[in-house]
Amino acid sequence: MDDKAALLDQLRMDRTASPPRRAAGSRRGWLIGISAIAALGAAAGVWIFASTPGGIQVHTVLAKALATGVGGTSTGGSLLDASGYVVALREATVSGKAIYKVNEVLVQEGQAVKQGQVIARLDDTNVRAALEQSKAQVKQLEAALAAAKLAAADARPIFQRNQTQLAEGLISPQTFDVSKSSYDAAQSSVLIAAGNLAVAKASVDINQRYEDDTIIKAPFDGVVTVKNAQPGQIVSPQFSGGGGIARIVDMDSLEVDVDVSENFITRVHSKQPATIMLNAYPDWQIPAEVIEVIPTADRSKATVKVRIGFKQKDSRILPEMGARVAFLDDAPRSRAAGSSLAPGVLVPPEAVQANGDTGTVFVINGDLIERRTVRLGTRNANGQTILAGLEPGASVVIGDLSQLSDKSRVRIVQ
Repeated sequence: MDDKAALLDQLRMDRTASPPRRAAGSRRGWLIGISAIAALGAAAGVWIFASTPGGIQVHTVLAKALATGVGGTSTGGSLLDASGYVVALREATVSGKAIYKVNEVLVQEGQAVKQGQVIARLDDTNVRAALEQSKAQVKQLEAALAAAKLAAADARPIFQRNQTQLAEGLISPQTFDVSKSSYDAAQSSVLIAAGNLAVAKASVDINQRYEDDTIIKAPFDGVVTVKNAQPGQIVSPQFSGGGGIARIVDMDSLEVDVDVSENFITRVHSKQPATIMLNAYPDWQIPAEVIEVIPTADRSKATVKVRIGFKQKDSRILPEMGARVAFLDDAPRSRAAGSSLAPGVLVPPEAVQANGDTGTVFVINGDLIERRTVRLGTRNANGQTILAGLEPGASVVIGDLSQLSDKSRVRIVQ
């Protein structure tokens, strides 16, 4: 029995001792060592690739000169871009001066009109009756004035005779006083009749103006853009019901109004050349010029209003069209008259590392690249304008510029 128990004890496993484990610190160190070796290998690969005779592969483009347009207006060299709308400096909503019923409208939308042209006629029944009444009163008072003048003329010789008789002692002073009173009354009647006649004539003038107001005329040359009234409709200046009879716009007074941020308003000044591009015709660059910078700011938007005038008139330019304005560098004014290039060049946006008003480009110089700091202009669909620091025809690198540095060796890939 004891022998069997001893054999079983020899076969039992001892679980009190823990099995040996690999240290965690040694495994972590092994992983860090592998990562460091991989990083060093990658850096060495980049260094070896960059230092090879071929160099880093890059793509390049040529910087384009900004050519001036018709009349010497630069089509590039933009210092600032802003968006706004085409507005009319002179437009008018035509309506009656009082409440009238419309009898006839003689124009249609889109029709050109001349100053003084009749565009509508209003109901003049009441004002015409008042005019006829005032004319009749004038005739009546003219007759009254004539009668007063006749009475005064008849009283004059009687007064003069009594005045002579009084001097000779033939009549008493009381009789002379009665004669003088009659004479003075006749003279006063003439003055009163003349005053009443003047009032009646003024009434005729007023009623005639009311009658003239029923004929609506164009205040200036322009185009009818909106027609609101129809025959039978009641219109008035207070309750026009949609804008009076018609709206007329002087197409020769069209301009563009834009809001420029306060931070960039120093780039804009009066008489500065500009280019207007309508949203409806994005490829059409219209020569323009700054009319005025309005000397006040909008505190809610932190902007300043700027007016820009068109240098070319065209029937395609319509009120309320959206427009983009490029304010140009006016340095070409100091250039020679025969110069055809505006200052600055145009490059793709991916050729520039922008930082506010300045940026960085990499210029090809043989098989090396040169890092340059440039002054930036506007960026639009045409590309990035560079105002200074880069000459036309320079070959610049495009693409990912983060891996490049000054004096790096490169290989141009076409």
